[in-house]
Amino acid sequence: MPEGGCFCGKVRYSVEGEPLGKAICHCLDCRKITGSTYSTNIIVAGPNFKLLSGTPKSIAKTAASGKEIVSHFCGDCGSTLFRDGPSFGDGKVIKVGTLDDINALDDAKPALELFASHRVNWVAEIPGAVQKTAMM
Repeated sequence: MPEGGCFCGKVRYSVEGEPLGKAICHCLDCRKITGSTYSTNIIVAGPNFKLLSGTPKSIAKTAASGKEIVSHFCGDCGSTLFRDGPSFGDGKVIKVGTLDDINALDDAKPALELFASHRVNWVAEIPGAVQKTAMM
C-alpha cells in the first residue's frame, strides 16, 4: 500500500487500489497551493485513503469551478497533501509529490489537463492528455 506524507513527517497517509484518475491542473489556485506552474494529482476513492498519523489542518475555498474545495495540509510544515470537495464525491485528490515512492510522478502521467487555457506558455501540452479549459 503506497504511503506518503508531509515534508516534516508529522502527517502520514496511505492509499490503495488504482487511481480513479490522473490529472494536472493549471488553475490559479493550484499554482498558489503548489508554488509552481501546476499541480500533479491522482484521484483515489475515499475508502482507499487512510490517515496514518497526525491531523492535517484544512481550509475551504470556492474554486474557479464555482464549487467548494477543501485543502488539507500539515499545520507545522505547510505541505498540502490532498484536497476534496463536492466536485470529487468521496474521492481524495492526492498531491503526487507527497507520495514516498520515487517513481510516483512517473506512474502518475496525466490523462487529463484541467484549466489548460491557463497553462503557462513555456510548459508544453502533455501528449495524449485530454485538454479541458475548466474543471470537468
